[in-house]
Amino acid sequence: MNASIKAPKPIVRVPRDDLSPVRVEVASLSKSFGPQTVLADISLSVAPGEIFTIMGPSGSGKSVLLRHIAGLETPTRGTVTINGQDPQLPATRDRFALALVFQAGALFNSLTVYENLALYPLERRIHSKADIHQRVMRALHILSIEGAAHKLPAELSGGMKKRVAIARALVMEPQLILFDEPTSELDPIMSATIAEIIATLKEQIAITTIVVSHDRDLALTISDRVAILHQGRLRAVEKPAALRQSPDPVIQDFLNPKIDIRHPRFKQLEASHE
Repeated sequence: MNASIKAPKPIVRVPRDDLSPVRVEVASLSKSFGPQTVLADISLSVAPGEIFTIMGPSGSGKSVLLRHIAGLETPTRGTVTINGQDPQLPATRDRFALALVFQAGALFNSLTVYENLALYPLERRIHSKADIHQRVMRALHILSIEGAAHKLPAELSGGMKKRVAIARALVMEPQLILFDEPTSELDPIMSATIAEIIATLKEQIAITTIVVSHDRDLALTISDRVAILHQGRLRAVEKPAALRQSPDPVIQDFLNPKIDIRHPRFKQLEASHE
């Protein structure tokens, strides 16, 4: 990581009855949409407090798997559980605090940053206004974006919007946080910043983190383990060091793609520069 990147500020804990990170189990999960099978017999386990990254080529089923873990999809076969409970059941969502950070941020353009963070707890009336204010300001402080509290999303850069989306997730003090492509459309410096934020949150908060990402550097730097999906099937689940040394050609082609300079297009470009 770039040493000049400003790290998240230390967290001041707000007491809550249960802050324990959760275990996620996926067992023989398959998902089909009509005749198309998107996921085929996926089984994996994410330990409490782990940073677990799901990688794979476009169309390999990564986001569909994440939506199952979030309880937003119904399996065709198999199960997904959070501490043994079905994430689709309202009782499970009431028992465990889960947050999903969407790829595009999913911020309400007509609301300020502060209002975006406060909206859910205000609407659900699950905390007093004073407590919500404390939680929102705490989350803004963690992400070093207090100065953006009264700005609208249209006034923010892509990196700032990602920070706001993460801050909104932290307002609920989740036991499980899911990231969908957190570094997409960001420059390398901001991508490193977001990766550092995710890693720092794990160090300072008791939380289970699952990340879907194409970002090889993020996955191999901050993850405890990485899963590789290929054509809807689980190709491997390994620690980053083992994954780098994998003899599987599919995994190596994904992690270390090569450009064939013998391709006719490159011959044409070479000739045009002569």
